[in-house]
Amino acid sequence: MSAPEVYEVPQGPVDAGLALAEDRRAGEALWRVAGRRLVRNPAAILGVVIVLAFVVVALLAPVIASYGPGALPGRAQIRPTFIPGPSPEHPLGLDRYGADVLSQLVWGARASLRIGVLSTLLGLAGGLLVGLLAGAFGGWVDSAAMRFVDLMLAVPSLLLAVSVAAVAGQSPSAVIVAIGVVQVPVFARLLRGSMLAQKGQDYVLAARSLGLSRRTVTMSHVLPNSVSPVIVQATLLLATAVIEAAALSFLGLGGGSPTTAEWGRMLVAAQNELEIAPRLALWPGICISVTALGFTLFGEALREALDPRSRRR
Repeated sequence: MSAPEVYEVPQGPVDAGLALAEDRRAGEALWRVAGRRLVRNPAAILGVVIVLAFVVVALLAPVIASYGPGALPGRAQIRPTFIPGPSPEHPLGLDRYGADVLSQLVWGARASLRIGVLSTLLGLAGGLLVGLLAGAFGGWVDSAAMRFVDLMLAVPSLLLAVSVAAVAGQSPSAVIVAIGVVQVPVFARLLRGSMLAQKGQDYVLAARSLGLSRRTVTMSHVLPNSVSPVIVQATLLLATAVIEAAALSFLGLGGGSPTTAEWGRMLVAAQNELEIAPRLALWPGICISVTALGFTLFGEALREALDPRSRRR
């Protein structure tokens, strides 16, 4: 008859406390190492520079822009077959309605930042709630939450966003809700998987040996150690949010007037002027592409720095 298997567990409060302290120190060291890797990564630096420039321009739009978001200083200069190009007063020229293109781009950065951040926060909040319920309770709660997530993922993201925006109405708030709803299943699945992986770690066993309740272990230990990949994903989805906001505005679901300062709406207005002023489509397209590139570079570098499987010495 073979001897029974023996599992090693913390023998008392002192050992369990040491295990929790070591785990906390390991988490702090992980972020310090990740920070050093980001500093040495040229792609991360480029991404941070682009993101910071985008944020600064958006926040200082009233100072940087020469004209307000609805101003039409060159309206008298517009002709049916002529749109004035760059000039000392208007460095990037005017658009079809007589608005200063540079000012429109600056105000469009503020609109894109607001939509991107608010929609990502909305999707993050919903995803954390669903993922937390699935990862903490398991069983039928986990099954029900994941079937709900699978149902949302079965619909293409842009189609789902268009459907939500069409139901919610044509307004910037509807765009924020539509993009946020699309992001919920992504965050939910990621947090749920991360929590299930963390539940098998030694520090969870140490916390239970101290007599801590499941709620305390989940909220104070498992959840904080599971949010790192979710934060990384949020930076990546910010880029997607900017692109989807432009796409919804391009489809006419962003609300506002034709002169509204928003990059997607600027593309809509420019498509009828491609023969006489192709630059009107070029500038907002460049802004959307560069901003999305900045968030993507930073998010990918952050993911690589935090992922032990892909770290480079």
